[in-house]
Amino acid sequence: MAEKDKKAFVLRINAALLKELENWAADEFRSTNGHIEFLLTQALKSRKKGKKKAE
Repeated sequence: MAEKDKKAFVLRINAALLKELENWAADEFRSTNGHIEFLLTQALKSRKKGKKKAE
């Protein structure tokens, strides 16, 4: 996805959760934003696979 195709938005998140995400992202050599995007993408892929099995 090209950078121009991305949309910025505000995310309110618990401070402790954000700190955990920042640490996890650093462990994976990603930015916090990049890691959140990665996790959301993985969750959506998993959800789609689960729906196919249920059919």
